[in-house]
Amino acid sequence: MALMGANGAGKTTLLRILACLTSPSSGSARIEGWDIEREAQRVRRLVGFVAHQPYLYDELTAEENLLFFSKMYAVKDAGKRTAQLLLKVGLEKRAGERVSVLSRGQVQRLSLARALLHAPRLLLLDEPDTGLDEEGLGLVEQVLVEHSAGGGAVLFTTHQLERALKLADHLVMLSKGRIVMQEKTAGLELEKMRQEYQEVLR
Repeated sequence: MALMGANGAGKTTLLRILACLTSPSSGSARIEGWDIEREAQRVRRLVGFVAHQPYLYDELTAEENLLFFSKMYAVKDAGKRTAQLLLKVGLEKRAGERVSVLSRGQVQRLSLARALLHAPRLLLLDEPDTGLDEEGLGLVEQVLVEHSAGGGAVLFTTHQLERALKLADHLVMLSKGRIVMQEKTAGLELEKMRQEYQEVLR
């Protein structure tokens, strides 16, 4: 599912609520039956989150970061899993380098690897293509496709309507914290949706 809307529409807030990083002011939500407030610890094990903030330690290497978060999630065979993910995101040759010296795009790739460490059921991606080159964009697309094919769910925010229609099965538009449009992407016309999106942005 792709989530779109103007800046301040509530996209990031929604993702942070589902990731149990922000408490909702009202309402409720469940992920696989678990309440995001009362059973937050269980929910966190089901969710992988890539945010604007990378949630990585600058003084640690790429490998050390993944090993650290592996312990937090009690990941089995952490060394093997870390090596697999570094290879998956194209950072196997930068494994021993500190995060502080990595480029913005490389940090984004490492954030994606961190989010995948514990094999989450739900991936929450807040503008995951930020800072990525064409190769990185292809990587994100591959991860989304593989995660969905494996039975997982993906909710991602984007300002790129073309990418939303290409990658998502459903498109949701937010305005002032409320859903103003929700459609299956199959059969949607780009130009028509672009006009609707411009209306939402106003």
